[in-house]
Amino acid sequence: MYYLLDILPWLERNMLACPSKKFLHIECPGCGFQRSVLALFKGEFIQSILLYPATIPLLILLGYTFLHVKYRFINGARNLKYFQLICAAIIVLNYFHKILNQN
Repeated sequence: MYYLLDILPWLERNMLACPSKKFLHIECPGCGFQRSVLALFKGEFIQSILLYPATIPLLILLGYTFLHVKYRFINGARNLKYFQLICAAIIVLNYFHKILNQN
């Protein structure tokens, strides 16, 4: 855990630039994800949700996917489909919210 805390400042300085925002001046559906993950690593859960609401559901989806691949849950494929739809809905709604509230 200490290693993660040591690497956070480096990650903050070296975040990837969004090509859509850089060249088209339009945020993409994934804008805010990196900052949200960093906030989550720092323990700032509310800030993480405010930056990108789909971060925690996406991480849950990723974890469940790995567990399903390893243990083959009975209804795992169906559950994954629902998790994916929920994550997609959160991403789309968040994107529309950002587009409608641009300054």
